[in-house]
Amino acid sequence: MSTTMTKTIRPALLGLTTCRDLLREPLMVKVRALLDALDAGDGEGALDAYTEIFYGLRQAGKAGLGDWLWDRLRYTESPYPALLDRGGSDPALEGAARRDVDTLSRLAGLDCGALIAEMTALLPEEFGPVLAALPRWGNTVPFTFEDLTGFYQVHGAGLFARYRAFLWSEGALIPVAEPDTPQEEEMMGYGLQREQVIANTRAFLAGKRVNDVLLYGDSGTGKSATVKTLLSIPGFEALRLIEIQKDGLRGMPELIRSLSGRKQRFILFIDDLAFDQDDHTYSVVKTILEGGLERRPANVAIYATSNRRLLVRQTFSDRQGDEVDRQETIQEKTALSDRFGLRIPYLALSKGEFLDLVQSLAAQRGLPMDPEELRRRAIQWDMRFPSRTPRGARQFLASLQMD
Repeated sequence: MSTTMTKTIRPALLGLTTCRDLLREPLMVKVRALLDALDAGDGEGALDAYTEIFYGLRQAGKAGLGDWLWDRLRYTESPYPALLDRGGSDPALEGAARRDVDTLSRLAGLDCGALIAEMTALLPEEFGPVLAALPRWGNTVPFTFEDLTGFYQVHGAGLFARYRAFLWSEGALIPVAEPDTPQEEEMMGYGLQREQVIANTRAFLAGKRVNDVLLYGDSGTGKSATVKTLLSIPGFEALRLIEIQKDGLRGMPELIRSLSGRKQRFILFIDDLAFDQDDHTYSVVKTILEGGLERRPANVAIYATSNRRLLVRQTFSDRQGDEVDRQETIQEKTALSDRFGLRIPYLALSKGEFLDLVQSLAAQRGLPMDPEELRRRAIQWDMRFPSRTPRGARQFLASLQMD
């Protein structure tokens, strides 16, 4: 690589237009520092920047600048991928993006040997052994403009291209790199309920207007797992699941607004939804479900779970208060669940269903116990710890393994 090449890359980097955020990355700051030092004849500054670049690449687990840039270009939100994500067209923006990718390709292809040769010419002789022993990073270029464009068209841009699960808390979207997504075969019982949820979600992914979903009933029946397992179903790759924390309910309108127009389909998941009688955040959820002046985007649906059929807790004093329109107030508070178009009950199993589930789970785990003895002990467990749910069955079998 010639000195001329390194000199031409420096102004080209300064002229980046659609990838400006990349220049603020610490590693790219060091890259620019290296090129600036070489341009200014500062050999020691160049050496310091070079070693920082190698350290940064290895810290990121990358073999070269090309690998690092390929990762960043795919998953950094910038104007060009955002345009493609929303199906838009802008020839000027496309041309600028093409020039930027060409510049970054040239940067990725810089040869470390040429950089070291330039530093050698700038530094005193005593630096020779250090320069000769410097490690080198790879200079392969694993991307083209066409590759990136194809990726954006299929996967979208930014965090939603990289991750499928998120937490929304205090106005921030937090990616979940390894979400707890049970496989469908791990689910136990409640097949009809899960089929309803899956069918609604499949229609949602097909671009149809669907119902918001409330899964309610006994604790431990698998309501939350039913929602989380949607991410593991083949064909649901365009689905993104955003769990809304209690402190994030007020910020839901802002979140929904930011999701509009994206190619992915988003389920906003509110787990264990319930409100105290003086908790007015329920009005935010009510407005989103019912529809306000601002239309909800077609790519957003609300799924919630609750241990209660009526989501706003009541006390006897609510019913005996002195408010003139007391009954209307009670109805308004208790009708929130009715605004979910699809309400699916998850009730505790019957005794027979519970025992069948225990036997099925024991067989899956290869538990060496006589079926009659297993049944007898399961009945005893049920009498002491009445919880006829999949969670209760797992807890019973775990207790046997402790014997």
